[in-house]
Amino acid sequence: MKNAEALRRDLSRRQFLGRSAQNAAGVAAGMVGLSSTVARADRSTPVRIGVIGVRNQGRTLASALAKMSDVNVVSLCDVDSNLQAAAMTSVVELQDTAPRWESDFRKVLDDPQVDAVAIATPDHWHAIMGVLAAQAGKDVYLEKPVSHTIEEGQRLLAAARKHDCVMQTGLQQRSGSHFQSAVDLVQSGKLGHVRLAKAWVAHSRKSFGQRPDEDVPQGVDYDLWLGPSTERPFNVDRFHHHWQWFNDYGTGELGNWGVHLLDVARWGLKLELPERVSASGGNYIFNGAQEMPDTLAATFHYPQHTILWEHRLWSNHGLEGRGSGVSFHGEQGTLVVDRSGWKVYDSKERLTSDTSDQINAHLRNFIDCIRTRQHPNADIEIGHLSTTLCHLGNIAWKLNREVQFDSASQTFGNDADANLLLTKTYRDPWKLPEV
Repeated sequence: MKNAEALRRDLSRRQFLGRSAQNAAGVAAGMVGLSSTVARADRSTPVRIGVIGVRNQGRTLASALAKMSDVNVVSLCDVDSNLQAAAMTSVVELQDTAPRWESDFRKVLDDPQVDAVAIATPDHWHAIMGVLAAQAGKDVYLEKPVSHTIEEGQRLLAAARKHDCVMQTGLQQRSGSHFQSAVDLVQSGKLGHVRLAKAWVAHSRKSFGQRPDEDVPQGVDYDLWLGPSTERPFNVDRFHHHWQWFNDYGTGELGNWGVHLLDVARWGLKLELPERVSASGGNYIFNGAQEMPDTLAATFHYPQHTILWEHRLWSNHGLEGRGSGVSFHGEQGTLVVDRSGWKVYDSKERLTSDTSDQINAHLRNFIDCIRTRQHPNADIEIGHLSTTLCHLGNIAWKLNREVQFDSASQTFGNDADANLLLTKTYRDPWKLPEV
């Protein structure tokens, strides 16, 4: 097997050969696409899926997919080979055949036996893998947040549309029947005019300190893990789960939990992107190496609505008696919803709902849409818009001031400092693919 440096050098050649093969196929490519669609529409033919990134959420996705009678998880991929045994076991216990193990995601995308991929890597990899997967003719389940920058989200949406890619994003509330009924009630008028929504998370996390750099653990392809991000020494505090709190790899709590709950708020109010965003907060409690705030309050201003966000990572006491959730405030009542159910307060009627399945229903919707070629419940356009709210909140916090956003151009107009944060620099040879 080639080492990481050799695989990196191969990137441009492989992309060139892939594009050449597509061009040479001509009309035949359309015939192949047609036959593939017909095969996927046949429910007796399993949808073959590769899962990329299998530590936590990826392993959960792989197990849930393996349980489906019309799905075959054919490959698992991760740069950390130490995860192989547990990931393989979780799938083999649920389906008849064992998946292949890969350490380089490009081998999964090159495999003609893979119909679709589920991507559950750190945020800084989402867009590059998602665009390349669409270009390779794969359908995509892309974990949240879908992008690391606003430009990346735009590129993902363009790639999905150009290549007729079914791209479901990991906003599983969209497939939960109790979230759907909550949104239906908010939009029904029973709460009166609803102009304000709040979303929040209050979790008691632990500060992880400031440990020194160290040698790369055996079995980890760290160069490939870094990918397009800045080259820097290995540090366990920037690896695996902790990467979320560093600018090079993650998007903080806004991209971690905020995207789920802001999506519900935006959905309920029928909103897309705000005109103005302000944010304040910082690392008030934690004293470790993390770069993203442990405390944040953000306000998203729309012409007729306001969405408020709050997170505290050092306290379990949340708003409305819930550690995380969304509240919709109307003249005739307030609806509060989280993953356990919803309830309306200050209403003459008793309006409530228990929880519903979300992750399995969401994956079921993805597989069904692979067969029907319809847009899924959390299509990439939805994922891009809700992820953009998170980026806007983080940008306002980093600049320590309010930002004005032009939703038509998806830029900050003449605000040069803010516009610099619409994109980022990529480490050679990795680039955000053109569409």
